[in-house]
Amino acid sequence: NMIAQKITPCLWVEKDAKAVADYYLSIFKDGKLKEYHRYENPPEAREMSGQDSFETAVIEIAGVEFSILAAGPFFKFNESISFVINCKDQAEVDYYWDALTANGGEESNCGWCKDKYGLSWQVVPVEYYELINSDDPKVREKAMKNTMKQKKIVLEELK
Repeated sequence: NMIAQKITPCLWVEKDAKAVADYYLSIFKDGKLKEYHRYENPPEAREMSGQDSFETAVIEIAGVEFSILAAGPFFKFNESISFVINCKDQAEVDYYWDALTANGGEESNCGWCKDKYGLSWQVVPVEYYELINSDDPKVREKAMKNTMKQKKIVLEELK
């Protein structure tokens, strides 16, 4: 397989790379599973990790490849890395927000949320950028001020 993408984000999860891949592919409907592998740990890795094996998967969602490494509970996601979903309208914002915060995900502020694995997402309608970068200072100020009051971004409240 030829690697098509120069930089590929790798998501380290505790276990079950296939279930993680299936979860993201259920949300991002245009996605696909490109690879899945299970590997036996060599003795030194087995001793260090306490696990006999680990799994990897490669998915493509929204045209971006993600590598998934299921290799134990050694690292957790945090907000220092997040992925922005640029949405065409409020309906798309609502869809991704609802899908990502369901089943153990959680809402945060200003368009940020976490999915059930703890990965941070920013769900943003593209029109939002027009509002916060408007030439009209009143439009900018209202959009920014009201963003601070929101969890999910609701465009109508920003205009």
